[in-house]
Amino acid sequence: MQVETILQSKGRAVATVSARLTVADAVAELNTRRIGAVVVTENGRVAGILRERDIVRHLGKDWASLATRPVADIMTRDVVTTHSRATLDDVMELMTERRIRHLPVMDGGELVGIVSIGDVVKRKIEAT
Repeated sequence: MQVETILQSKGRAVATVSARLTVADAVAELNTRRIGAVVVTENGRVAGILRERDIVRHLGKDWASLATRPVADIMTRDVVTTHSRATLDDVMELMTERRIRHLPVMDGGELVGIVSIGDVVKRKIEAT
């Protein structure tokens, strides 16, 4: 099975936020959508990803001012991505090696979806 199959069933919508948005507003978006990560964009391009893990790591440093800081200050800039032709096994290996739970899907330099560890596990269970 390929990532494309997952995107066809779950949809291609990706929650994105501006790098200038405050962390508080980004957290509100995560809570509203009940998701664990949002892709961060600047000028229409992927600039990073903000994960629950990024937020928690910064809570211990200066939690009082964290809410008012821009997302760009705490997002992960080195975004690991995949493509729609990648196999489930490819994605599982990448997520395990890099210890990540969310993979934006990029085709031709364009953001076309996102897959989570939950998506991958669900499909793996269905395949057995």
